[in-house]
Amino acid sequence: MNFLKGIPVIALVSCLISIISCKKDHLITDSSAKIDFSTQSILFDTVFTTVGSTTKTFLVYNRNSQPIKISSIRLARGTSSHFRINVDGSKGVSFSDVEIRAKDSIFVFAEVTVDPNNQNSPLIIRDSVVFETNGNIQDVDLEAWGQNSYFYTPNTFPADGFPGYSVIPCNAHWTNDKPHVIYAYAVVPAGCTLTIDQGAKVYMHPNAVLYIDSGATLKINGNSSQKVIFQGDRLEPEYAEAAGQWGEIRLSPQSINNVVDWAVIKNGAIGIQVDTMGSSANPTLTISNTIIRNMSIAALFAQGSYVKGWNCVFANCGQYVTALTLGGKYNFYHCTFANYWSGNNRQLPVLLLNNYYKDINGNVQIRTLDSAFFYNCIVYGDLNSGDEIKLDQSGAPASFNYKFHYSVLRTSLDTTGAQYENVVINSPPYFYDTRNNDYRIKSPYSSAIGKGNNAFMNLFPYDLSGNPRLANPTITPGAYEYAP
Repeated sequence: MNFLKGIPVIALVSCLISIISCKKDHLITDSSAKIDFSTQSILFDTVFTTVGSTTKTFLVYNRNSQPIKISSIRLARGTSSHFRINVDGSKGVSFSDVEIRAKDSIFVFAEVTVDPNNQNSPLIIRDSVVFETNGNIQDVDLEAWGQNSYFYTPNTFPADGFPGYSVIPCNAHWTNDKPHVIYAYAVVPAGCTLTIDQGAKVYMHPNAVLYIDSGATLKINGNSSQKVIFQGDRLEPEYAEAAGQWGEIRLSPQSINNVVDWAVIKNGAIGIQVDTMGSSANPTLTISNTIIRNMSIAALFAQGSYVKGWNCVFANCGQYVTALTLGGKYNFYHCTFANYWSGNNRQLPVLLLNNYYKDINGNVQIRTLDSAFFYNCIVYGDLNSGDEIKLDQSGAPASFNYKFHYSVLRTSLDTTGAQYENVVINSPPYFYDTRNNDYRIKSPYSSAIGKGNNAFMNLFPYDLSGNPRLANPTITPGAYEYAP
């Protein structure tokens, strides 16, 4: 009972403090130590008809064997954010020195208030909760629907690895009263038709795809004053002409009787992919009075299909503007194919024609190109090589049938053969403003003026601007009649 006798009180206290502190875990400060989250993104997908708010929750985990300190938790947009957060019971937009014990977690609550009927609100409201820990920056994305729109989000998740998708009701009719927003895949099922009215706006989330299944049909019915618009769902000015924001419109093998009239399709990866003709008698796709531009890969990518088009502009893509592959049938009248891509050093030409593929054993399989005919068209661009047409042919000449009639071309090909009729070679058409996607003919010295065939003009008497081709005609190839 006397073993403490003679030990100074101060020394005893110091010893006790030392023992206690030894039992307390030290904070982990190694930069390799990070935090984890129960989710990397949160979608506030409640659609309000009046002003309302909703709250979502996620967890922040410390999976380390020592406590960790988060030096900063904040909303990226700060006080200007539409969102509010609550970190483990405390409200605010910014928090400092938040500790999480070893093998423990904390709650973060995020809330947003939206007025979906305010057309000045963003279509989609975005922010993120930013975490700084031991010099590491991590975040959780926040997304809320800011306008009262039609949203198509995945509700079917196959086990075979195919991405989640939503199924559009059979014979759906998309009107122009509210925007349509597609997340992931939206599928038009076999035997059904999706009809899109004039003036409708379709906004595509990153990687989103509108998929038209086998035996299904897409009908886009715009007009000259109310075009149907497809674009990404980022509406900030810096995204207005940025390519690669979404996936594609995919016409699957044996989809049938697809029609696109008076549309603007922009800023995706592939504008329209057309895969395998559903009928040799009727076009898989009839496309008219339409602009497809600013695609990171291609505006029109066809595989053994049947496409008929007129009064169209296919322009400004990171790879080919138009790739007509694996044979098929193609007829284009008064179309402009142009590429003045500024995103990187473009290596591929405007137009590709191809009639074969290699199977899994490396053997060449020929798919006959029945026809690739271009009437009163322009195929031009600024590729350094100067050759904007690639003919990728295999097999006998009969399996590769193409022709350019009364067209303006930039090419190094030998154009003295029967496949070229009254063509203008390597003489600039002088487009109005290629950097801003204006492919009207600007100069009276354009090589295109007077070089078209009047017979084709009779078939399509109005150009893409609605100008008459037959009144005071300048007989101009391409989608636009020169109008001095």
